[in-house]
Amino acid sequence: MNPLKKLVGQTAIYGLSTIIGRLMNYLLVPLWTYRFPDPADFGVTTEFYAYTTFLNVILTYGMETALFNFSAKSNRNPAVYRTALFSLILSSAFFLAGMTASVQPIAEMLRYPDHADFVIWMSWIIALDALSAVPFARLREQQRAKRFALLKTLNILFNIVGNLFFIGLCKWAYDTNTTGWLAWSAQFYDPDIGIGYVFIANLIASGLTILLLLPEFIEGLGWPDLPLWKRMLVYALPLLVAGLAGMVNETMSRILLKYMLPVETAMEALGVYGACYKMSILMTLFIQSFRYAAEPFFFSYYKQSDARDLYALVMRWFVIACSLIFLGVMANIAWVQYFVGANYRSGLGVVPILLMANLCLGVFFNLSIWYKLTEQTRFGTYLTLWGSAVTLTLNFYWIPRYGFMGSAWGTLACYASMAVWSYLLGQKFYKIPYDLGRMIAYPLLAVAIFLWGDKIEGLSVALELAAKNGLVLGFVGVVFVLERKKA
Repeated sequence: MNPLKKLVGQTAIYGLSTIIGRLMNYLLVPLWTYRFPDPADFGVTTEFYAYTTFLNVILTYGMETALFNFSAKSNRNPAVYRTALFSLILSSAFFLAGMTASVQPIAEMLRYPDHADFVIWMSWIIALDALSAVPFARLREQQRAKRFALLKTLNILFNIVGNLFFIGLCKWAYDTNTTGWLAWSAQFYDPDIGIGYVFIANLIASGLTILLLLPEFIEGLGWPDLPLWKRMLVYALPLLVAGLAGMVNETMSRILLKYMLPVETAMEALGVYGACYKMSILMTLFIQSFRYAAEPFFFSYYKQSDARDLYALVMRWFVIACSLIFLGVMANIAWVQYFVGANYRSGLGVVPILLMANLCLGVFFNLSIWYKLTEQTRFGTYLTLWGSAVTLTLNFYWIPRYGFMGSAWGTLACYASMAVWSYLLGQKFYKIPYDLGRMIAYPLLAVAIFLWGDKIEGLSVALELAAKNGLVLGFVGVVFVLERKKA
């Protein structure tokens, strides 16, 4: 099969499940923002899930990429999977023990002294998700995309059902004091838990997913190869540092908002920013779907003589797709804004900035293949540490002055600078013939068309949407003409 078509096919399978599943999951945002109209409530989930991303990176510590690397270079030796799985089981057990022993001090440190239960629920979610990481990576490595997609979709469905039950049904029955045949459901809602039911639903979903992964766990049971474990850790630990720095880039702004804005407005701003951050969903979903398929794909083709030309071709079409997503979302923001409750829409200005930031992040991911293939993973650490420095510096300077808008611009500056540095270093150590002109031109054209469309005024909503989407079609036409000549 043509390798590019194969990548597209794998991305489509991962993407279909991810897009359908995540879209369903993101549809919970209207449920949360309309059921809990105070943005401070949504700020709680935004904050906790920001911490979760850090801890997920710590508890997986690069073992997924280590599995791909060592398995590909040892003809899929089963000891690689067995060793990676043992490593995560051990570290997750230690994490849970430590969190359980110190849950109350942690809750007080986070300013939730009355909600130590939130901390313990999230600890279990993090541990269970870490345990499932290597079995899911195993499915990707074996290119069993359909089973991977099925289990990921079921995980999201479990989470959705839990949210609809506790927040959709039980909260409604409690708030309305209903006396009908659904009155029984009110007894399952406790207002003291409130937004915490988001965590309960997630915990149930994570637990059920572990049960569904039992065949993969049984396959990997056994004593690890200790010398191999050491080599895998040496390879993976720089990726852990890089991953942590990456999480600083992705989530630190949401954490800093709570502590750098006035106490009386901080949680509200955090909730607004967190809800509007979700509106970059399509870009996030595409990049995540692409990553699921691309990482094992890149490793599997690295020995081919035309691998570098293939990587360059993948990059060009990736940038085109992301530019089109950016335009599609912004052309339809007039109705996309109803994705969140009315009290959250004051943050819509961050959406185009975050969409473009995610495009830069996707470009960086594509570029990162050079240091993974050459086993110079320390450069991943250096690059993400650079990004962390940019993130922290700009957030500390801009948040007190511009609030969450400063956070959004800091995120864009971070990812754009990381992509630039990765490109320059990659061309030195593992030169790939990227079409730099088009990599830059397509996003700039998308931004220019967005700004042009943003000036359209004085029309009805329907005509305005038609005009802006007409500009999107114009972008597609330009791509068709240029890429046809390129071919």
